[in-house]
Amino acid sequence: MKTEKIYALRARPYHWICKNVDCGGRNGYRFSILTHTIFQDTKIPLKLWFKVGYLMLVGKKGISALQVHRVVFGENSGSDHHTAWYMCHRWRAAMRGDAIKLDGEVEVDETFIGGRESNKHRSKRLAKGGTIGKVAVIGAIARKGMVVAKVVENTNSETLERFVRQTVSEKVSLVATDEYNAYKVLKADFPHESISHTTGQYVRGNVHTQNIESFWSLFKRGIIGSFHHVSKKYLPLYVNEFSYRHNNRKNMNVFADLLTTCDK
Repeated sequence: MKTEKIYALRARPYHWICKNVDCGGRNGYRFSILTHTIFQDTKIPLKLWFKVGYLMLVGKKGISALQVHRVVFGENSGSDHHTAWYMCHRWRAAMRGDAIKLDGEVEVDETFIGGRESNKHRSKRLAKGGTIGKVAVIGAIARKGMVVAKVVENTNSETLERFVRQTVSEKVSLVATDEYNAYKVLKADFPHESISHTTGQYVRGNVHTQNIESFWSLFKRGIIGSFHHVSKKYLPLYVNEFSYRHNNRKNMNVFADLLTTCDK
């Protein structure tokens, strides 16, 4: 019978050392309750981590790292706002969505994140208007239900179809989109209906995209009002945050549930 050689460290509460062969044998492997979590190797008290996580969950349009630094650490704390920025990103990484596919009536839409070219310095302008220089994000929302959003490289038919197949159940009763041509491929396998925004049509019976557009509106207001600028590299983390907050808007135990996803 194999004997587990795991011992508690008396000098350090909630720390253990494993001396099994697969743990390094005699030298051992030290671990704690924070190992393989977003809090691993942190020197910041968990109390402050929890305050940051709570502030992010209750801020409908998000909260900037500068504001977190002022509220949690104080102006004279000796730390800079990069500490708060790092903590916020670790929390965003933990805000992973569920893998359950959306069903019922589902709306699918894409949006583009990035500033206006006219607001940039003349030497940095790429083109007048359009989506050049912006980052594409696609989302699907079940009416009165969950939202799934993802940063994508482009919005061609192959990318959009792959996203829909990954996020929408085959038992869906409706997939509503706008008139963008790339969505036409959905007609073969989904009950797909579209509306024409270019002709001033926004609602036709139960066919509309108002719920996903409301989510995009909140997301963009958060970026403009709270964060001001979000790079392409970190945009997926902000998408995580807004999606998680939307999906748990009625969850009274949202913070406790968030803690269960803090493993790396």
